[in-house]
Amino acid sequence: MLIKRRIRLLVLGIALQLAAQAQLITAVPAKGSPDGFSNERLQYIDHVIQDYVHRKWIKGATALIVHKGVIVYNKAFGYSNAQTRVPLRTDAIFRIASQTKAITSVAVMMLFEEGKFLLDDPISRFIPSFADPKVLDRFNAADSSYTTVPAKRGITIRDLLTHTSGLDYAQIGSPAMKAIYAKAGIPAGFVTHPQKLADAINKLGTLPLVHQPGERFTYGLNTDVLGRLVEIVSGMSLDEFFRRRIFEPLNMKDTYFHLPDAKRPRLVSVDTEDKGTKALIPWSDTTFPGITVDYPVNNNGYYSGGAGLVSTTADYAAFLQMIVNKGVFKGKRFLSRHSVEMMTQNQIGDLSLGNNKFGLGFEITTDKGFLKLGQSAGSFAWGGFFGTTYWGDPREEVVALLFVQQWPFSHGELGDKFKALVYQALK
Repeated sequence: MLIKRRIRLLVLGIALQLAAQAQLITAVPAKGSPDGFSNERLQYIDHVIQDYVHRKWIKGATALIVHKGVIVYNKAFGYSNAQTRVPLRTDAIFRIASQTKAITSVAVMMLFEEGKFLLDDPISRFIPSFADPKVLDRFNAADSSYTTVPAKRGITIRDLLTHTSGLDYAQIGSPAMKAIYAKAGIPAGFVTHPQKLADAINKLGTLPLVHQPGERFTYGLNTDVLGRLVEIVSGMSLDEFFRRRIFEPLNMKDTYFHLPDAKRPRLVSVDTEDKGTKALIPWSDTTFPGITVDYPVNNNGYYSGGAGLVSTTADYAAFLQMIVNKGVFKGKRFLSRHSVEMMTQNQIGDLSLGNNKFGLGFEITTDKGFLKLGQSAGSFAWGGFFGTTYWGDPREEVVALLFVQQWPFSHGELGDKFKALVYQALK
């Protein structure tokens, strides 16, 4: 009897150990030895980032690498605030700006899976101001007046997910469209005073497109429109939908549109560069008129689906891990395998995005893109205005993030160096 009991306990122990190991494959943050990575070669990352801090090209950075669901590298360098010399921590909170777009795109695909719409439905079915779109013909820079021609077709939800709608970007887009959007009061997302997403998007629908829908890739306010679509279809604010359907189930406890007071000490300050010397100086109201770095703390109420969030590397890694896991995280399914495959394959055909293509919310590395840095074909990626960047590599089961907080970023090649450094450390 004693022997049988010991055997049962041994079997139970093995089963529990296997279950725990299986859980690690889908869980972040689990921390372990860097199986599949060289410890010695991972230190090359330390040397490069430390050198950038030493040279004062950046004040600090956090870097996180996840391999097969296990954190193999998680470090912070430099300072959260260069003036007060507060050391940067791995749980520091960053303005992730356009990294918001991937989360909004996932929200859209969740509703697509529920049968709320088809991707080729016209957006005007849900936001009537986008009916009868016009395309910019002539623009008068003297007074921002313009003429238009009729669009050949309406904008679809797929156009918005792929940035092929013809919408441009306020404040950072083409000169003509920046002027038109400014005159109409359309923001890029970093708003200085209380506004409602619904009001801005309804107005945006009445303004001209920069080109015919589907004609080319133009990075623009597409995902802000999709954020409004999520609100209309779900009956929730974008903030509430994210929290209920994505953040809480993924345990993304530090990701917000509006950062709670108690967590504000962890928010990293933003630097800019002196125009003459390129030396780092604190961001001020004159750095980029109309854009504020206080958007996470100024109670603006503007839930920009394209740019409005703050987060940590660990939180965003959990989101990316779900995509690498083909829609599953810790046993919970967020998206179907087929939806993830749609999101992470070329959706723009022969249109150009440098060496790479674009899926539904992500840049997709091609075979030609692989030749640049060694990033696996099929990897999905993007970044944010203030210097954050990420990618997920389903082939190697890698998630990697590098966060800084700076604009402009003259030494932005650090992002490419980080990609190369991650892949050279793989065994």
